[in-house]
Amino acid sequence: MRLRILRLFIFVAMVLNFLKDYLKHRFTSKSRHGTHSPFVYRLTDEVIYDFNVKTAYKSVELQRKKLLHDDSIVHVTDLGAGSHLNKNRSKKVSQIAKNALKSPALAQLIYRLAADTHPKSVIELGTCLGITTAYLSKACPEAEVITIEGCPETAKVAYQNFKDLELENTELQVGNFDVLLPGIIEQQEQLDFVYVDGNHRKDATLNYFNWCLPKVHEGSLLIFDDIYWSKGMKEAWEEIKAHPEVTVTIDLFWIGLVYFRKGQAKEHFKIKF
Repeated sequence: MRLRILRLFIFVAMVLNFLKDYLKHRFTSKSRHGTHSPFVYRLTDEVIYDFNVKTAYKSVELQRKKLLHDDSIVHVTDLGAGSHLNKNRSKKVSQIAKNALKSPALAQLIYRLAADTHPKSVIELGTCLGITTAYLSKACPEAEVITIEGCPETAKVAYQNFKDLELENTELQVGNFDVLLPGIIEQQEQLDFVYVDGNHRKDATLNYFNWCLPKVHEGSLLIFDDIYWSKGMKEAWEEIKAHPEVTVTIDLFWIGLVYFRKGQAKEHFKIKF
């Protein structure tokens, strides 16, 4: 009983801190009109605030709808502390789809960011059921999309979704990020677009960032998910912002964008989304 009460107390404290961070962000962030950087203004105006419906959205959202009604059971294995998925528990696919998938608005924003970057290669850490991966694949049909998932059974669901959506440029690897990512990076000539959505721990997040650094270039975009997830993730985000190779960051609360634009003064932006 005491352990349950302690867990409940910790959960409530986390929710209150998260709400506090969200409200602070809403009051301190700006729209495109409060942004003086031409690069960030264009990105905000033409990409972040582009709410026009794209043709690619329809098929992916239809697949999401199927998942939300899928009552089949999968055995969830969580390799990273702080993940959206509980450790070693059986769950309905519909539960995972409801609780762990990115919202349409956020997944579609990631689609637009990928399309705007024009990457030759995309790396995603944290496939889950593959909905955001599908958006990445459709945003960059000429790119190689490599996605890593730690849970074998959710990976099977994702793979079936890729088949249903006829995604031909996507490679799904299953295993521990810490084991697979260094080898994937080693095989890349450069890193154009990396989306980190998994293992939401400070040390792991900073490791992924540092592993990417030798292969980033002026056009690279690194996206970190859940930057306000915990005290550790907030600390990791601040360390990433402070790194001397980082020139521009955009804090959208739900995700953080990291750019390496040479010749541009170091600036950090908070944008409402």
